[in-house]
Amino acid sequence: MAITGTKGATGLTGNTAIAYAMKQINPDVAPVYPITPSTGIVEDFSSYVADGAVDTELITVESEHSAMSACIGACAAGARVMTATSSQGLALMWEMLYIASGMRLPIVLTDVNRALSAPINIHCDHSDSMGARDSGWIQIYSETVQEAYDNLFMAVRIAEHEHVLLPAMVCMDGFITSHAIENINLIGDDSVREFVGEYKPAHSLLDTGNPITYGAMTLPDTYITFKHQQSKAMAAAKDVAVEISAEFGRKFGRNYGLFDAYRLADAEAAIVILNSAAGTSKVAVDELRKQGKKVGLLRPRLFRPFPFEEITGALKHLKAVAVLDRVDSMNAFGGPLFNEVRSALYDLEKRPKVMSRIYGLGGRDYKVADAVGAFEEVLKAAATGRVETLQKYITL
Repeated sequence: MAITGTKGATGLTGNTAIAYAMKQINPDVAPVYPITPSTGIVEDFSSYVADGAVDTELITVESEHSAMSACIGACAAGARVMTATSSQGLALMWEMLYIASGMRLPIVLTDVNRALSAPINIHCDHSDSMGARDSGWIQIYSETVQEAYDNLFMAVRIAEHEHVLLPAMVCMDGFITSHAIENINLIGDDSVREFVGEYKPAHSLLDTGNPITYGAMTLPDTYITFKHQQSKAMAAAKDVAVEISAEFGRKFGRNYGLFDAYRLADAEAAIVILNSAAGTSKVAVDELRKQGKKVGLLRPRLFRPFPFEEITGALKHLKAVAVLDRVDSMNAFGGPLFNEVRSALYDLEKRPKVMSRIYGLGGRDYKVADAVGAFEEVLKAAATGRVETLQKYITL
């Protein structure tokens, strides 16, 4: 798809916007293997490569495992590397995700969220990215096409920061965001180049004057040291994300924080939810506010590292919270976002009541009525000081 001009609003799908952002970034190498619903990213970007619009070496491989393997090799050689995938594709990369992070390689991947089999399903939930939440990748979640486009630029800067040097994953909802057309404001090519800058790798296997080793064998006396350094880098990514987001806001007028708080300051009850479903939930907030009910919403953007102190500060005044997960941890206790939020609130002397609700798996519609129902439950818990059902499925 040809995109001309960068002024004013332009109607793009999420996939097309990500491909265009990749064109503007012009990575050195992009190993790819298409999978629904992220295929459009690879298709559009391959057209830019074929047309000579980028200098990228596009490597078409035989599987997603091979795609991430090639990403690792290219990044270790000093290249700026990007790719995209979904669902089983991310799952097939599993082994290599840990290697990319353990080698401290700032690869940037767009994950178009899709349910994991079985049964086979090509529609949205967060089982793919949440399954990889502890693999050492920074994770940034996107509510809209505009945010996904903007997040990709920030992800490059965060991942490549000298105090971080970790791979980053930008997540957006399959079909809901990836295939929906939204009006977005594009950034000029020159401004993108200035913002992301030229990649200057800390190390390169091709720098024979300064030889290094990647992926060396370690024994019990050293492995924990590497993991400690990796953990500290992940912790540092939070402040770096704040810094880079603030710079992005100053330059381009779109401000993003660690999370999006909607009508939360004076709320008594709230929903915590990721990605596109936040928009639906905001409509429910507005409807209930008209009825005089003090409800609000918190949408985390940065999930790894998890900004627990800031999220605790934003939720501590509430009486009750419902955390809605588009994935089940299969622990018979609650979803992954629920467990993170509830743990963050635990040390408060007076903390909100917290409940887990699983919704929208496999692309099941999440409607305003579903959000209103969740709010009614959390309002009841706020009024009674008691959670009747800790964890359950909704939208069934």
